[in-house]
Amino acid sequence: MAAIVVPFRGAGGKQRLGPLRDDEREELALAMLEDVLAACVSVGETVVVTSDEDGARVADEHDARVVDDPEKGQGAAVAAALRDVVGPALVVNADVPCVEPADLLRLVDSTPDNGLALVAARDGTTNALGLSEPSLFAPLYGPGSAERFRLHGERLGLDVVTAEIPNLADDVDSIDDLRRLERRVGPRTRSARAR
Repeated sequence: MAAIVVPFRGAGGKQRLGPLRDDEREELALAMLEDVLAACVSVGETVVVTSDEDGARVADEHDARVVDDPEKGQGAAVAAALRDVVGPALVVNADVPCVEPADLLRLVDSTPDNGLALVAARDGTTNALGLSEPSLFAPLYGPGSAERFRLHGERLGLDVVTAEIPNLADDVDSIDDLRRLERRVGPRTRSARAR
């Protein structure tokens, strides 16, 4: 089974949730992480890469391994976590609180034997990756990253699949996203939203 890497910057990574107070934003970010980890740990070994103390605590509570974030961006964080991974790997963002174990298994099944699968967000960024091996990863995150990952794979001569998995494609970057997804998010995010 694939190992699963979840990068978590902490509440500071959710600035577009600006109408919320800092403590509310932190609570929501941790709740989303919990929902993501609940799905991940039921599927495979899970590694959380973070320098956030509360994020590390949540990872420990879910029996996920913690790798220290080098704090040089998401790409460097994922690369740090993948160094100790052998075999197939998934990379799943911490702000996809609708994800369920079946979605992760679909991503595993979508990943080619010699290649990568990607799940793009609505804005063209990348919410999840499936890698047949960790060495295929490149730090290409940011605006338009889904297309960059696709081109990266093609340049390497790999099979590249764009996986249509709605629960992984739907991330929470703004209050509007939270409202749009509120009936589908996991129980911890729903509870934090209610509070």
